[in-house]
Amino acid sequence: MSEAAATESLKASIIESLKVVHDPEIPINIVDLGLVYDVRVEDDGAVEVDMTLTTMGCPVQDMIQSDAELAVMRVDGVSRVNVEIVWSPPWTMDKVTDDGRKQLRMFGFSV
Repeated sequence: MSEAAATESLKASIIESLKVVHDPEIPINIVDLGLVYDVRVEDDGAVEVDMTLTTMGCPVQDMIQSDAELAVMRVDGVSRVNVEIVWSPPWTMDKVTDDGRKQLRMFGFSV
């Protein structure tokens, strides 16, 4: 497997691992909510994740950020991780995936 293919495979595993992280106020994972904006993987296994939250001043920001870091560190090949909370662009419902929309409808949210 080429280095680029290995990096893409690791990135896909990281994104999948982030699906165990939930915003406790919304029963959908942070990936399907569209909160994960970017995942960058360096050659040495260092990972940078840019993500946002549904609202500024979210009272569980530290918990979600910590849960995301722990989820990424569980992936084989990751040497270290930094999860950065960003506010630009602001999150909107347009960022929710099709799977996320299905899940929201199952929980009674109108989307």
